[in-house]
Amino acid sequence: MEQLVERFLKYVTFDTQSNPSNTQCPSSSGQMTFAEALKEELIALGLSDVSLDCNGYLMAKLPSNVDYSVPAIGFVAHMDTAPDASGANVAPQLIRDYQGGVVQLGSSGECLDPEQYSDLNALHGHDLITTDGTTLLGADNKAGIAEIITAIAYLKANPELKHGDICIGFTPDEEIGRGADLFNVEKFGAEWAYTIDGGPVGELEFENFNASSADVICHGVNVHPGTAKGKMVNAMNIAAQFQLMMPTEETPECTEGYEGFYHLKSAEMGVARSELGYIIRDFEREGVEERKAFMQQKVDELNSRLEKGSVELVLTDSYFNMKEMVEPHQHIIELAKQAMITCDVEPMIKPIRGGTDGARLSFMGLPCPNIFTGGYNFHGIHEFITVQGMELAVKVIVELSQNTATHYQK
Repeated sequence: MEQLVERFLKYVTFDTQSNPSNTQCPSSSGQMTFAEALKEELIALGLSDVSLDCNGYLMAKLPSNVDYSVPAIGFVAHMDTAPDASGANVAPQLIRDYQGGVVQLGSSGECLDPEQYSDLNALHGHDLITTDGTTLLGADNKAGIAEIITAIAYLKANPELKHGDICIGFTPDEEIGRGADLFNVEKFGAEWAYTIDGGPVGELEFENFNASSADVICHGVNVHPGTAKGKMVNAMNIAAQFQLMMPTEETPECTEGYEGFYHLKSAEMGVARSELGYIIRDFEREGVEERKAFMQQKVDELNSRLEKGSVELVLTDSYFNMKEMVEPHQHIIELAKQAMITCDVEPMIKPIRGGTDGARLSFMGLPCPNIFTGGYNFHGIHEFITVQGMELAVKVIVELSQNTATHYQK
């Protein structure tokens, strides 16, 4: 387990922030640099079929060590970090035996206060790895990578632990919704897989949002303001009118559990043209279609009352709820639950209020639930993870690999 922490602290030094404005794959050079370092590590571990393609997809295999047929299973994690906060020059803090109270994040003036981050109240006695308050940590998802590699290294070093073929896949650009775009499921070779990309200990997820994006484009007319009377149409005013037509109670900050939402995530404002970028989320396919129809209705209403200017709506589906693809294969959920129970981890089955590579992969023929990493507060400078949570993730991966072999033993 010392190697686990060493791996993680090494991995977070790679700046792998993905770039949504770059259409290339991977979208940032740091991801390929990291992938090449991981490739060398997998080769040094003696894994087979190690390959890194030109798009940054890294795959490898730990061959079966049993003499009977066991379905090949996979473990997947992503190499990029979120664009929401810097991933450069990450300087993690290791706080041993946390006993409560406010944690100062370096000299940044930022802190982790249990009054705001109540998860800390259940982590007394744990070892925390935090940021220094100037960057994100990168536990999402470098913790998953460290946990997978540590588990695989342990299985390889202990051949008395029986397992079938175990396939490993590390992907680029998950944080910008492209992680599965060029994933070669056939080459990967697993019958099913698990993303190690969840949060607190015990999370086991096989439901996620249905996701669409909605771009509301407002067209106006720009004229010099000194001679604008009767001529100018300010697209920013049209955009403001549209946003005021959206339901204020159906936003991320007002919803939880299985509640969907509309989220205004970006705005590019100008007199002649303004664009509002929304994401639409709902756990039901019918629900997301109703939300899309609602937005179209509001666009039509606004167009009908505008004397000048116009509004258009561009809708794009992003991903769907993996539940419909995973639920027919309940045994893969049961195997994961049993592995957690064996490791004294209480399974917490809950929906993902977001998406993972696993959602897309499930619709590509690779059913792929999501398992915890032990991390908290992803995508921001208050991100942290516990060493104990990471250790439990490793134990669950090892146990799950053994459980699968035992399950299919004749």
